[in-house]
Amino acid sequence: MARSAGSVGFAVLLSRVLGLVREQVLAGLFGAGTAMDAFVVAYRIPNLLRDLFAEGALSAAFVAVFTDYDQKRTREETWALVNNVMAVLAVLLGLVVLLGTVFSDEIVRLMATGFEGQAPGKLLLTRRLTVIMFPFLILVSLASVVMGVLNTKGRFFIPALASSCFNLTCILLGGGLALVLPRHGVPGIVGMAVGTLAGGLAQLLVQWPLLHRLGFRLRPRIDLRDPGLRRIGLLMVPAVVGLSATQINIFVNTRFASLCAPGSVAWLSYAFRIMFLPIGMFGVALSIATMPVVSRQAARREIGPMRETLVSSLTLGFALTVPAAVGLWILAEPVVRLLFEHGRFGPHDTLMTAAALRFFLIGLFAYGAVKIVVPVFYALDDAKWPVIGSFTAVGVNLAVVWWLLGPLQHRAVALALSVAMTANFLLLAVVLYRKVGGYPAGRLVASLAKICLASAVMGWVLVLLRGPLFLEPGAGFWATLWGVG
Repeated sequence: MARSAGSVGFAVLLSRVLGLVREQVLAGLFGAGTAMDAFVVAYRIPNLLRDLFAEGALSAAFVAVFTDYDQKRTREETWALVNNVMAVLAVLLGLVVLLGTVFSDEIVRLMATGFEGQAPGKLLLTRRLTVIMFPFLILVSLASVVMGVLNTKGRFFIPALASSCFNLTCILLGGGLALVLPRHGVPGIVGMAVGTLAGGLAQLLVQWPLLHRLGFRLRPRIDLRDPGLRRIGLLMVPAVVGLSATQINIFVNTRFASLCAPGSVAWLSYAFRIMFLPIGMFGVALSIATMPVVSRQAARREIGPMRETLVSSLTLGFALTVPAAVGLWILAEPVVRLLFEHGRFGPHDTLMTAAALRFFLIGLFAYGAVKIVVPVFYALDDAKWPVIGSFTAVGVNLAVVWWLLGPLQHRAVALALSVAMTANFLLLAVVLYRKVGGYPAGRLVASLAKICLASAVMGWVLVLLRGPLFLEPGAGFWATLWGVG
């Protein structure tokens, strides 16, 4: 078990590192200009659908039904279900891609309406990249199904490695084409779009040999009356409803960001990548650790121990995310400069990305806390309140960004998301307090106050050390690396 966990941990870490390298390649080649704005929006369009249907709702529903088939049905029936799901998914998503391609102009104008008044050809370039990357939806969705099969069968390393193959293909093929294509009159960003599409294919193909060794043979069949397929469809409905709130927020924020200064979409994208690093390290890890514990406690109706688990998990989450937020707030410019300021990514881009990062960091503690609280609701068989919380966040996000977009520009988008996530957490925390008959909220608040005080002292020390550690604006790469390190 420890060996397996170690190998999966290595694969996940490798994927994180390569994902960061991919962002650095994009920053160096395209900075935060017209091409990068267009790429972010074009890539986001199929990703919205992927996150909504494939890697979210479909993945959870498919794994539940496939596990049941794997334990109770024959080998032939189990593989027949996989073939049916893959065939139906390919056909349905093929139609989605076809419609998305035909109406790509309308979709792009709806999502990035602000591009119309910016650089000539920006909207057209976004549409071109969207058409290239839309089939990515099919490839990555099929890869998600294969990943579900392999994980259910106890094979974790190769699926965890698959996203590394995606990032590596984007870096090598996409980056290579981005350097070569301009010599032939084709924008370099088109090469990155092709590399992204090829990366989706690589993510699928790297898992296929292991799936074949487990006994799967591709025999496409479509049977809409298949009870397993229908069960998957029914299980997907509430999950899609719950996940749709997040996708609405992404859509709204992308649309508003496009109305800001050119480069705003890219600045927000780079800033969110940095902010998501501590979430991926701390929030997701705590969520994974909390879920099985509270599930067992809920099944045994051990409400007292569940309260303690909740408070201890939240305290640990605050102890990790609050200092991380303060540290990144103080070192925002040096960190952005270290990671991205090279090639086409200039000092102005660093300042704008750092400004967005600071507003994202306001809600970092809430991002992590929501990932801890939501599994507790699921353990109590209550999926209603997480959905209500998500849609509450949509309303708060829309109100804040609408109110502050004028004075704050792209920073309003980051602030709105932070305020929305904080509102989501506070709502869920209050509801959960009543649902479990109370928990030591006073102790939690006291711990949070101590963490904030300690983080403030840490931040004060970092401010004093900025100059001596060569972290002031204008510091070179190696000086910045020395200071941050």
